[in-house]
Amino acid sequence: MQAKSYYDRPMTDTKIFQDKTAAYYTLGCKLNFSETSTIGKLLAEAGVRPVRKGERADICVINTCSVTEVADKKCRQAIHKLVRRHPGAFVVVTGCYAQLKPDTVARIEGVDLVLGAEQKKDFLSYIKSLQKRGTGEAHTSAFKDIRSFAPSCSRGDRTRFFLKVQDGCDYFCSYCTIPLARGRSRNGSIASLVEQAREAVADGGKEIVITGVNIGDFGKSTGETFFDLIKALDEVEGVERYRISSLEPDLLTDEIIEYVARSRHFMPHFHIPLQSGSDAVLKLMRRRYDSALFASKVRKIKEVMPDAFIGVDVIVGTRGETDACFEESYRFIEAQDVTQLHVFSYSERPGTQALKIDHVVPPEVKHVRSQRLLELSEQKTRAFYARHRGLTLPVLLEHSKPGTPMHGFTPNYIRVEVPHDDALDNQVVSARLGDFNADGTALLMADD
Repeated sequence: MQAKSYYDRPMTDTKIFQDKTAAYYTLGCKLNFSETSTIGKLLAEAGVRPVRKGERADICVINTCSVTEVADKKCRQAIHKLVRRHPGAFVVVTGCYAQLKPDTVARIEGVDLVLGAEQKKDFLSYIKSLQKRGTGEAHTSAFKDIRSFAPSCSRGDRTRFFLKVQDGCDYFCSYCTIPLARGRSRNGSIASLVEQAREAVADGGKEIVITGVNIGDFGKSTGETFFDLIKALDEVEGVERYRISSLEPDLLTDEIIEYVARSRHFMPHFHIPLQSGSDAVLKLMRRRYDSALFASKVRKIKEVMPDAFIGVDVIVGTRGETDACFEESYRFIEAQDVTQLHVFSYSERPGTQALKIDHVVPPEVKHVRSQRLLELSEQKTRAFYARHRGLTLPVLLEHSKPGTPMHGFTPNYIRVEVPHDDALDNQVVSARLGDFNADGTALLMADD
């Protein structure tokens, strides 16, 4: 007779978690990584430890993304992979793909629980009340009416902490399903977020990344503002660095830019989603700005922080993006003093307004456009790095495997490579920037 899995019996109290192991797999954005880390912390407090290499996990948690069709496919592949690798484990799938397509996920063999966005805060109570199903359709938690804000400030295996300050989005861009997956904009209070930042410092955190879905929209729940938030966080003792993960151009005010330039701890590092440099395409996307406004934000940043790193999101091949529109977008981006492009190929998402737009871009054209922008991105990033060779800057170093180089970042997000030294983990060192490393992804620390 085949031995029954531990999870063949109902989970009734936290004692059942003692000495159990868990495997985690996260896809998508920084917010997902933060929330996975929070789930891991909850399980650790209940007695569950991370699975070691070669072990079979008792619990598998897959936190999914659904920003593109490719992301959906990767999610399904990840689920199948963990089910095969950890037979008999209690398998939980959460995140945006689980929220948008719960029935599809529930039918995947080996999945036991499909957990909606609203239910992550009650993670332990959900898995305690269930038993291993093994075959058939998984249990699906309620998915409607996403209203509450689940806090998260976690590090996991990373050096930096990710502080979730906001969730959801009210923008409803024509190509995007995030409001359906994450709900409407909502946030924690400034007081609660300041307290979480203090706890991160007490846990050894030196750098905190402020994250969320649309963080510039902070305050819908509490009547506060994002500017009020960054001022309050800047006063927390012990934090050496803050980074702002992404701000919509229409929400990135001159007031915020000027404050970052003179603040004690906010780094000269911005990430601004552009999506297209063509005003016609921006209008089809239902974005809330035009190219002129975006360009004004870049100029303002460079005026007060000439060495600031500016990352930009761009989508290619959206419905309605003609050859002329793309060329207009390319020329606009080429002219901007930005540092790096994050390029995405448009993927049609069910239920979005973009499906009503004429002119579908063929996949091979999307690929060519993506490659051109990626090449432009590499040129801009290398030029930005090259301008800093010979300078001495503070670098916060991150943990690496023994025998492999350590990496860290300057205040303006230049990746730096140094020889391995365990004593330097999570330490800020002064480094003179030398030549590029072998693969061109970082600058070496020069020998004095």
